[in-house]
Amino acid sequence: MPERFAIYYAPGAAEPLWAKSAEWLGRDPLSGATIDGPLAGTARDALFDRSVSARRYGFHATLKAPMTLAAGKSRAELEDGLADFAAEAEPVAIGRLKLHLIDGFLALIPADQPRELTDFAAEVVEAFEPFRALPSAAERERRLKGGHLSERQIELMDRFGYPYVFEQFRFHMTLTDRLPEHEREAYSRAAAAHFGALAEAETMLDRLVLFHEPEPGAPFVRLGDFILTGEAADERIRAR
Repeated sequence: MPERFAIYYAPGAAEPLWAKSAEWLGRDPLSGATIDGPLAGTARDALFDRSVSARRYGFHATLKAPMTLAAGKSRAELEDGLADFAAEAEPVAIGRLKLHLIDGFLALIPADQPRELTDFAAEVVEAFEPFRALPSAAERERRLKGGHLSERQIELMDRFGYPYVFEQFRFHMTLTDRLPEHEREAYSRAAAAHFGALAEAETMLDRLVLFHEPEPGAPFVRLGDFILTGEAADERIRAR
């Protein structure tokens, strides 16, 4: 499998939530730095073992899942498409965050996901579908191997390459891999201590962030931010 690109939301690199998430996961996908040192409420080594996948992907919320680019498409064209989309789109309220366990994974999610956020995520999925290469039959079988997807989710995966889109979309920024049941409460307390008020802050989706997996299994790298300004749409309105 060649390199992959993903379109995520992530806090701005200068925002406290980004710094705290990098401290928690032990890696900064922007600088590539590994972060060590003590954490409140948990041992660094133990958390390192419980966040292998979360650390590799980097702190984010998925909008367009990791994809191989379609034949004839380039990174430069994808970046141009992101710039154009960001110039048309306005920021969207995520609302107040909360810590929550999703199928054993600890994550930050909206306390009450706004419909506008769900609709915006669907727009991103559809807008960048032309950039996605179709998976091979073997890749499809690998994705189905877990056997936990509903018929609707399989339908969405076959159409868009990812099962958790449209009405199945749930905004979440993952903090751990799946935790054993007897450890979930302790890690929830540790995350609450580490993130403090940031775990309950009002948050805006104000950017699309391009992440890159240079080769299979490599840590994802934060390539660039595309700030949602709506300027192009505003200019058209003023020109009428």
